[in-house]
Amino acid sequence: MNIRREDVLEYHSSAPPGKISVTPTKPCHTQLDLSLAYTPGVAIPCLEIEKQPGLAYNYTGKGNLVAVVSNGTAVLGLGNIGPAAAKPVMEGKAVLFKRFADIDVFDLELNAKDPQDVIRTCQILEPTFGGINLEDIKAPDCFVIEEELRRTMRIPVFHDDQHGTAIIAGAALLNALILVSKKMDSVKVVFNGAGASSISCAEHAIKLGVRRENILMCDSQGVVYEGRTEGMNLYKQRFAAKTDRRTLLDAMRGADVFFGLSVANSVTPEMLKAMAERPVVFALANPDPEIPYDLAVTTRPDAIVATGRSDYPNQVNNVLGFPFIFRGALDVRATTINDEMKLAATHALAELAREDVPDSVSRTYGLERLEFGPEYIIPKPFDPRVLIREASAVAQAAMASGVAQHRVDLEEYRDQLERRLGRVQGVMRSMIHKAQRSPKRVVFPEGEETKILRACQILVDEKIALPILLGRESVIRERIENLRLDLDGVPIIDPAHSPNLERYADELYRLRHRKGITRTEAGEQILHANYFGSIMVSLGDADALIGGLTKHYPETIRPGLEVLPVRAGFRKVSGLYLLITQRGDIYFLADATVNIEPSPEDLAEIALSAAEMSTRFNIKPRVAMLSFSNFGSTRHPLAQKVRRAVEMVKERAPELMVDGEMQADTAVRPEIIDTTYPFSGLKGGANVLIFPNLESGNIAYKLLSTLGGAELIGPILMGLSKPLHVLQRGAEVNEIVNGRANLGCQRHTKARQGMDMSPTLNCLATRPSHTVAPGLN
Repeated sequence: MNIRREDVLEYHSSAPPGKISVTPTKPCHTQLDLSLAYTPGVAIPCLEIEKQPGLAYNYTGKGNLVAVVSNGTAVLGLGNIGPAAAKPVMEGKAVLFKRFADIDVFDLELNAKDPQDVIRTCQILEPTFGGINLEDIKAPDCFVIEEELRRTMRIPVFHDDQHGTAIIAGAALLNALILVSKKMDSVKVVFNGAGASSISCAEHAIKLGVRRENILMCDSQGVVYEGRTEGMNLYKQRFAAKTDRRTLLDAMRGADVFFGLSVANSVTPEMLKAMAERPVVFALANPDPEIPYDLAVTTRPDAIVATGRSDYPNQVNNVLGFPFIFRGALDVRATTINDEMKLAATHALAELAREDVPDSVSRTYGLERLEFGPEYIIPKPFDPRVLIREASAVAQAAMASGVAQHRVDLEEYRDQLERRLGRVQGVMRSMIHKAQRSPKRVVFPEGEETKILRACQILVDEKIALPILLGRESVIRERIENLRLDLDGVPIIDPAHSPNLERYADELYRLRHRKGITRTEAGEQILHANYFGSIMVSLGDADALIGGLTKHYPETIRPGLEVLPVRAGFRKVSGLYLLITQRGDIYFLADATVNIEPSPEDLAEIALSAAEMSTRFNIKPRVAMLSFSNFGSTRHPLAQKVRRAVEMVKERAPELMVDGEMQADTAVRPEIIDTTYPFSGLKGGANVLIFPNLESGNIAYKLLSTLGGAELIGPILMGLSKPLHVLQRGAEVNEIVNGRANLGCQRHTKARQGMDMSPTLNCLATRPSHTVAPGLN
């Protein structure tokens, strides 16, 4: 994966700087709120906790708070870079804890090279945290620190660099040996690397059934053998073998399993050829493995190969471990994370990989199908089942082994886990992978803009799209050079000097000559990049258009609407936003961008399009047609319009769950319908919200985004025969990349020729752009 320095620094520095913040969980809007949150009311829970310290889990956030602690002495592959430089990594760890397990984190970077200082700091902070994740501390200090903290503290302490890799790799090993028909207690295993991860992986493998005498460990000086004194320590000494083998090649002769936790390119094809039949090769050095994946499988086609990289099968990724292990440990208030809990996590992951994989997970990764086999031996991080299976297995093991201070009903606990993260599971990732399966030619009318160029680099690197840039070639090439991008294969077209200029002008005139445009005017308009790009799409010289970075919404959408006909069976184009709340719930809002005052027929069409879009995101639609009235409570023409639209939708799609007219709170709070309107067929709360006009839809999505903190994806245009995506003005690079992904969810069918687009175009053309709602602004 090509990641550019400028993109990373912008990601971290954009306001607010960093990646995490603190969000209050209780309201603090009134004097009463303030007196409850702080003095005088706060004294009451303080006194209760003084009498019974365990009540800190009831009255504070301790039970969902983990400290990520580092002294920066062994950060990733960067080495001893110090605590301040380690902070971005620790903040990143906090993001993963929150994203995958809904655990809050304070990252603590300690200016403490002496292990005793780290130990004492963690010990005195025990009242604050529910658990401690040690991170990026050099060996052997990390062993000393963790052992002492586990001995002296009554909250879980976990060094992820040791145990995280061991737990995930252990699951992969269990499944790989099943596939190659070998037994754990008979395989010969080589570990290359003798640091924290390697030693922990070896100890965990022994607990899974590997015999210690069948292990050979190597470091930079060769095999760790009995009698060796150079470069040894207490922890390596456990694996000093009685052997005359001295090199890594010697060690790998006849080996069944290779664990690489060392450095890139330390394994040669000759070494792989020396291994036993059907070997298991875990080349886990990051970012580059001990032997490249392609070279490994070419050298040994009979091997099962895993790496630490996401761009190859069988990624051994620690994010499959620490969030879910801590989730289970915290929820039963475990006093430690013991071997039983680690083994439970390993077995839960291994078992999950052997089960049928939901199609939604396969689609998230852009694959037709995932199934247990040589290229799928461990689950994927974005598989929502991992949280439920692994956290519950860890909690169960904690209770069974006697380290849980709080017992849970496992069935109820699994239901709680399922609710914790809501329904959003890698929405954008799913869209990106859909795009990667079939990269399309995407024309960018604003090809001279630096954000467009940077986004195009990502699209090329990630094989998401085949960009086409419109603009002055000399300007574009100068900016590519200044940005140090590699876009040599990307076509650059200057409309004014294109050999297709006259052909495109003729096509524009053919499409619009009965709409008041002359041939001379067509020749002038085609010089505008949005018209030029739209004609390219219309004639099949490009598959899609993305624009709007520097333009008002009407300036971008109008050429597309004039040139590209609507889908067969549709009368109008409409716009939809996908909205993800802070709880992770997903809603589809329409129309919020195009039709100012839709008719009942228009509303019905918008509802059907939005429901279809929901299905394309693998979400079953539950459609609410919104109004200020609930099921006839107000007799007014505006409410009656919505009611008529509901009838039309039900006639055209009787299988669709849809109802209305109803107020917004009725739509999204299922208890209102259950208790007050039990006759309604809308159950479980609506996730597709159809607004009665553009005004209400536009106001709603902006308020939800600005005041409610919801994340927006869109606008996504519905109803066109070919895809057109309009960016928000000033969109960021990632939003431009996501715009290409959005195109993958727009349905492209045979156009309905000769449709009159004048109603939509008139609503755009007759109002000044600064008064037209967005994306119409």
